[in-house]
Amino acid sequence: MEHIWIYTLSKELNKEQLTEFKAMCQSFVEDWKAHEVSLVASYDLYQDRILIFKVDESNYEASGCSLDSKTRFVKHLEQKFDIELLNRLLVGYLDEANNLHIVKHTQIPELLANQSIHPNTLVLNNSITFASELESNWKVPLSSTWLSKFLVAKSA
Repeated sequence: MEHIWIYTLSKELNKEQLTEFKAMCQSFVEDWKAHEVSLVASYDLYQDRILIFKVDESNYEASGCSLDSKTRFVKHLEQKFDIELLNRLLVGYLDEANNLHIVKHTQIPELLANQSIHPNTLVLNNSITFASELESNWKVPLSSTWLSKFLVAKSA
């Protein structure tokens, strides 16, 4: 079973930053350990804005100390690249052309009002915890997420 952790980059990185960011992530997953045991880990960078760490836990699970090291690494990335990764109120959504947009959750009412997004707009559900959910439960309609509260506010 593959466990995942998803982080949204608060802003785009330029080409040089992106190259360095990816190299740092690759180095981290290659060296990531739990109790001195190497984890079978990888990372993805979806549309250069969504960082996904994966650990195949069929042999050895990520545990407290390894999760702490991941959090320290993510905080280091935030400082090095002057970005937010731990802000869970950043929302990723896909437009009709499947292009990713990252906005603050407070922008959702305005985007609904000007019809940039709608109840069926696909929103990234970054709370999923298993790689198997990436296909079935990651890109979900806005109306089935916690953001649906803005739909009720709009119609009220």
